[in-house]
Amino acid sequence: MSPPRRPASLPRIAPSPAAEPPYDDDRPAGDTPAIPPYVQGTLALDPGRPGPSAGRPLVWGPPGAVPDERRLRALAQAVAEILSGRRPPASVSCHLTGRAQAELMRSGKIINSARPPRAGRAHISQPEDGVVEMCAVVDCGDRSRVLALRLERRGVRWLCTEFETTP
Repeated sequence: MSPPRRPASLPRIAPSPAAEPPYDDDRPAGDTPAIPPYVQGTLALDPGRPGPSAGRPLVWGPPGAVPDERRLRALAQAVAEILSGRRPPASVSCHLTGRAQAELMRSGKIINSARPPRAGRAHISQPEDGVVEMCAVVDCGDRSRVLALRLERRGVRWLCTEFETTP
């Protein structure tokens, strides 16, 4: 007679890390800037986030330095969330000029998607000194859109002066 069979154990559920797209896949390891710790569920532009930048505009690097790609991508992500109706426009008001803020509020919900939009890697160019133009592909699930932002240096701050997206 054989010994009694033990019941098979049930599968164990283990937590998995958040799936984030790679940011710096082409950047050499020594060129990586220091970044603040990641806080689950918040963006770098969240004005309610505790820390040194809470409640005041972001200043990127030394005075007049070009914004870092990661922060530009975070700004594109925030604007995409606003255009999809998943984020209030006031959350990025300190990063926009008055005209761009008014245009963002006027445009309303342009991106219709069942899932939250996700901004891809930012493509950055500097057409002239004090101006940065960037574009990013925004994945909206069923289709993708392109979001373009223009930032201009105002003193030591970079402010978004214009944005445009595909319909």
